[in-house]
Amino acid sequence: MAKRKRQANKTSEKSKKQKVPTKNEEYAYLKEKQDPMPEVYTKKPPQPTEKKIGQLTESQVNQFFDKGFVLVKDFFAPHRLDVVREAVNKLVDTVANKLYKAGKIQNKHEDKGFNDRLTHLEKEFKGTAVILHKMGILPKEFQDLWSDEKLLNVAEQLVGPELAGHPVWNLRTKTPHNEQTTVPWHQGVLGWIDNVKNCVLLCADNAYLEPCSLEVMQLTAWIPLVDANMVNGCMQVASGGHKKGFTAKHTCCAGGTWYVQLSEEAMVDELGVDLKKDIVTCEVPYGGVLFLNNAVPHQSLENQSEIIRWSLDLRWQKPDKPNGFYSLKDSVLMRTKKDKDYKINWDKMANTDRTKLQMEKLDEDNDDLTPEIGGPWMKRWEIVHHNRHTESLQGNTTSWHKA
Repeated sequence: MAKRKRQANKTSEKSKKQKVPTKNEEYAYLKEKQDPMPEVYTKKPPQPTEKKIGQLTESQVNQFFDKGFVLVKDFFAPHRLDVVREAVNKLVDTVANKLYKAGKIQNKHEDKGFNDRLTHLEKEFKGTAVILHKMGILPKEFQDLWSDEKLLNVAEQLVGPELAGHPVWNLRTKTPHNEQTTVPWHQGVLGWIDNVKNCVLLCADNAYLEPCSLEVMQLTAWIPLVDANMVNGCMQVASGGHKKGFTAKHTCCAGGTWYVQLSEEAMVDELGVDLKKDIVTCEVPYGGVLFLNNAVPHQSLENQSEIIRWSLDLRWQKPDKPNGFYSLKDSVLMRTKKDKDYKINWDKMANTDRTKLQMEKLDEDNDDLTPEIGGPWMKRWEIVHHNRHTESLQGNTTSWHKA
């Protein structure tokens, strides 16, 4: 792949100025270690006195802070998510039309549906699933789900009455047998584990954000749009791996992906995880929600089925805390006790393409039909395996292996 640096004269202009930091110097702060902050993840906020729809039970709230996660299998009536699936179909149609217009595919596979159309597009143009993952515009159906009263009521229990939506949200396009959509162990989306020896996400987790994200409990709701099970790639969580309030050492990048990964050795030695007792496989039915914090290790299994395992992950935190997203995009206020009739202003969040911002941060072009993803998190961790996603990064001394 040819390197696609934006504006060739940009670097030369910078070099004429004195004291302009290099990219490595600019990202040096990402190597800083934060003091452990266990109380951020283990101390629950004062609980609401008013009973509201969707609220967790006391035991479920306690489990979240003790184990780092809680699974609610019947959170939504299935029809509540049907409109979200239709919005996904529209996104797939948009990608298919773009690829067809660009001459990259010969068949838009309009006779296929939610479970398999993207798979057929992927076979015709490898990387289609990545291109769809890169689409950073937030459909209204996703907005409505993110601000659903039931979800906000749970977020209020786990975060507090002041709630902001974190700028990183993800539509997961886990097509069958596709490494690019399988997420490895990491803190704070998930991957494939091979005989519990070799670890195999991109989300708003501590490993993908600035070190300051450790100071903020960021709640994730992982919402599958099909029944998620061991065959099609459900999640696994390292129960209690958040209790030290610490971001362990990760490396980049896993296989041919843009994902960072957390070794099992680090999970054991740095986080105190018992690999025999603490690994929990979370099968989530359609309508269920898995709630996680941003410090508990987790991964997703490989999709070995013949259907696509679609999912959404949405996040909340306190609005007065840094979101750790490299100053690329602000959080959006979703609920405040100061105004019970507050209306969310979605304009900036919904219409700003975060993938474009990530690539621009690295001075990279963001051709929306190029199946490559890069971002500042790649500067935080040691790059032990290069591939087309990391190829544009400068100043690395690790050995080159093109995936």
